[in-house]
Amino acid sequence: MSSKRNAIIAGVCGAAFVAYCFYFDRKRRSDPHFKEKLRQCRRKKICSEKSGPAQLPDLTDRKAVQKYFLEEIQLGEELLLQGELDRGVDHLTSAIAVCSQPQQLLQVLQQTLPVPVFQKLLTKLPTISQQIISSRPLTEDGVE
Repeated sequence: MSSKRNAIIAGVCGAAFVAYCFYFDRKRRSDPHFKEKLRQCRRKKICSEKSGPAQLPDLTDRKAVQKYFLEEIQLGEELLLQGELDRGVDHLTSAIAVCSQPQQLLQVLQQTLPVPVFQKLLTKLPTISQQIISSRPLTEDGVE
């Protein structure tokens, strides 16, 4: 008897939740500014994605470099999964450029990435690495 009662209560709660979802969705869509808000949100998202790889961290700060590395790897993987190969490769290349052991990372990426994507990564790597080297501050005697 108790299990029957619990099943009925669960069913009523489930139906109430679904009804609330329909009500909320209808109210949201009937808002006169709904489409305008939706367009603004999409514009913000597109603008933030167009910015490309994040700004380089202070290369002398180990924690900042590590955080930047992890963020770039994660962003690169997500973009590759979404099918945005160029942007994903850009982020992975930035991560490789600040990595303390780039050869090991390249070996792992070679095993996990499809060949065309890995080739694209290798072609972009010198450009990104040169940008990072040129952004590093030099010491007084001109040697890093």
